[in-house]
Amino acid sequence: MRQLTSPKPFKELTLDKLTIADERAFSQLPLYRALKSILVESKYFFRVLQKPNWDRALLLNLTYWSAEARGDVLPSPRLHADVVAHVAWHHLANEALSDRSARAMFLGESIASAFDVYLIGHLLRRGRQCSFLETQIQALAEAAKNAGTSARAFEALLGVIATSPEAAFAELRALLMDATCALYDCDGADEAAHALARFDRHRFAAILHHYELSTWVLHAKTHQRGKTKKRTLEVDDALRTPSAIDWLTHHWITDPLSEL
Repeated sequence: MRQLTSPKPFKELTLDKLTIADERAFSQLPLYRALKSILVESKYFFRVLQKPNWDRALLLNLTYWSAEARGDVLPSPRLHADVVAHVAWHHLANEALSDRSARAMFLGESIASAFDVYLIGHLLRRGRQCSFLETQIQALAEAAKNAGTSARAFEALLGVIATSPEAAFAELRALLMDATCALYDCDGADEAAHALARFDRHRFAAILHHYELSTWVLHAKTHQRGKTKKRTLEVDDALRTPSAIDWLTHHWITDPLSEL
């Protein structure tokens, strides 16, 4: 009797087979071309749903994403330029750290996610309009409003980001790393609330809950294993300066074989 086989849910496509939205605005930004080239040269593939479904792609990515497995899930053969950069940082972190611990996962997430404010800062400075800038500022403004931040204070925060995107990246990355590590160690809501309160005076606290911290923590508790490697701790320490982007550029992009 002939056995039926289930159709494959995905098409595996490399970056050159995808349409990249907002790329015109991103093409002149520092590091974007280098990050894109890294994915192209490594033949990094994306898993595109056979039947477009944005909600299903989001569920699969948030629940089953793994840097080691590669192949981020897309609802269609189209992605935004900021996602290219985000995926590239995760790829670089996985290659550089080779660490399955929760702290290593948080380090990669903090770098990839904080890079958004670096992009926002440079886009604002250059006066470049794109859908990424519009949607991200709207989402950040909503998070800040929910945190009790006034519209004037949020505008001032955008000014800080535009004045020094590099320093903004370094500060936000450290906040995301520290907050997520603190939550990971908590056993209940009371302990977690106290842990979060310690960051309320941070300059970027108003936008902290824009990021998927709960997903990161739950994913780490479910999937991450092992003791944190020394190199992960060393990289985290090295990035706690306003020149964190320069460090990453040199050690992970320009000269990936260089020592700390």
